[in-house]
Amino acid sequence: MTDRRQRQKELRAQKRAVEQKAASRQEFRRRIVIALLVGISLVGSLLLLNLDVGDEDALPLGFTIFREQPTACEADAPPEWTPRSFEAPVDQGSIPNSATIATSCGPIVIAFNPEAPETVNSFVFLARQGFYDGLVFHRVLDEFAIYAGDPEGNGTGGAGYSLTEELPPEGFIYEPGVVAMAEGGGTTSSQFFIVTGADASVLNRSFSVLGTVTEGQDTIETIVALPRTRSIGGAEESRPAETVYIESITFTD
Repeated sequence: MTDRRQRQKELRAQKRAVEQKAASRQEFRRRIVIALLVGISLVGSLLLLNLDVGDEDALPLGFTIFREQPTACEADAPPEWTPRSFEAPVDQGSIPNSATIATSCGPIVIAFNPEAPETVNSFVFLARQGFYDGLVFHRVLDEFAIYAGDPEGNGTGGAGYSLTEELPPEGFIYEPGVVAMAEGGGTTSSQFFIVTGADASVLNRSFSVLGTVTEGQDTIETIVALPRTRSIGGAEESRPAETVYIESITFTD
């Protein structure tokens, strides 16, 4: 190889080395920029999350999803639920005999269980405070139960306090029409369920019985027949795709 060709080869090698170094520097700068953008995005998301958490009037995400759906039974959506909680229920004195739950799909009448006075008192207290007005039926299962009373909209919320359960007697069966409080670790709060089918008979004696449905079976059947989609944060096909609201709760002595 002549000296000229050798110099040309060396020059090409030097040029490639310079180009590779330049490309490496460019790639390093690109990665730095991406990392900075990702960091800024994460910080911004955390700031927004903290702002949402600090806003006491902000609706929980699960409940917001229900508000964005169409209302079931061609009803109008009630006023937006106002977040609230209580330290404990206030004694309501004389307890009414029954409650009428007005829903988007019609009324459901419940005769209260006199054997669970603390459970009934809590329900009456929350209803009179307007706690249930605007909440939704967040879980519906064929031949099992329909659930309501959760301000989170995903089965994890409550009224801010817990009650010790008033369990039914030995041999009690959760039959269709039974209304009971959902429980979590031996306590109850605001969530309740209405038994809709025989599958609930397998439940053990762990749920305080609020009462029994005396009217409104057609309303319950309408709710059960609604199309459903995946639950919030889960794979269970139990979330009504059309939102059923509790519009109000009234009492009869």
